[in-house]
Amino acid sequence: MNTKALTIGALSALLMLSLGSCGKQAQQGAMPAPAVSVMTVEPGNTVYESSYPVTLKGKTDIDIRPQVSGFITKVCVDEGQHVRKGQTLFIIDQVQYQAAVDQALANVNSAKSAVSTAEIAEQNKRMLLDKNIISQSEWQTAANQLAQAKAALAQANAALVSARKNLAYTTVTAPSDGVVGVIPNREGSLASPSSAQPLTTISDNSEVYAYFSLTENDLLDLSNGGTTSIDAGIKNLPEVELELANGTRYPLKGKVATVSGLVDNSTGASSARALFPNPSGMLRSGNTGRLIMPHVAENVLIIPQKATYELQDLRYVYALNDSNVAMPVQITVMPYNDGKTFVVTSGLNGGERIVTEGVGTTVRNGTAVTPKTAEAAPAQ
Repeated sequence: MNTKALTIGALSALLMLSLGSCGKQAQQGAMPAPAVSVMTVEPGNTVYESSYPVTLKGKTDIDIRPQVSGFITKVCVDEGQHVRKGQTLFIIDQVQYQAAVDQALANVNSAKSAVSTAEIAEQNKRMLLDKNIISQSEWQTAANQLAQAKAALAQANAALVSARKNLAYTTVTAPSDGVVGVIPNREGSLASPSSAQPLTTISDNSEVYAYFSLTENDLLDLSNGGTTSIDAGIKNLPEVELELANGTRYPLKGKVATVSGLVDNSTGASSARALFPNPSGMLRSGNTGRLIMPHVAENVLIIPQKATYELQDLRYVYALNDSNVAMPVQITVMPYNDGKTFVVTSGLNGGERIVTEGVGTTVRNGTAVTPKTAEAAPAQ
């Protein structure tokens, strides 16, 4: 017997058994296609929101300045107090202005006496002129003196009106209903019309203006790409909401009222203003927040944000082909979203299937999957 031949035959048999065993192990170790949630993209409607930082101002913010100079003798209101139109705010020292009124009144009385005397003299001269006792020039002189006396009386009356007006200015009143602002000067301080700092500010907060900025793209959207006017776009805008500094939303809705006709070259933005009712006085001038503007998108493709991933600033989804193999598809989405979904503007068509779970982990480029509906995913 040939020992060498037997050895070669045994080795060949062992090799064949080893290859068969490896084949069975590979077949037994093949993993099934992962079951992942899949959705069919169909057109639908959604409402998404955009937000803009805002600064609030009262309907009117009026700086209160004195119209006469003098020391403040009394402050009649306090900071933050609600006042009515015509209510006294400050009183300025009235002594010198009352004295000016008294002097002007005395001058008026003196001028009235002078007019009365000149009238009597003119009447007497006229009688003598009619009897040819005096000349025309003598009567004319008396008539001129009467005219001068009347002019002096008119000047005295004007001075009296001015003095009384200045006296009235010593009582500083509220020009409108509103809330008193900061009062930097108290009793004893000198008030003057030329002072840089006002006595206070009265803010009418029955309504407040929310000022914000719109970009050039916003303006184009507002005018529908330039096919309609900005004014028409403003009228068609829905009501807006106000998010306060603490993250809560103001309970009353407002309306965008105006958009500036100028675009700032340095920022590329245009100033806009929304008006909010403020019956409780909750909102104050100087408050900040965010204006929330809703946008209605109709007949658009809406997908979950978790179904997307980003690569080099580009956004992708995994779409399934007829063999249920995931293939990356680049998409573009609207810049506005609700934090949960995206509105797709290009890259997908209605009826296509996309993976909605395991994106980038379980599912990658070329992964074969077992589709299950997104609605059934939580139960499974």
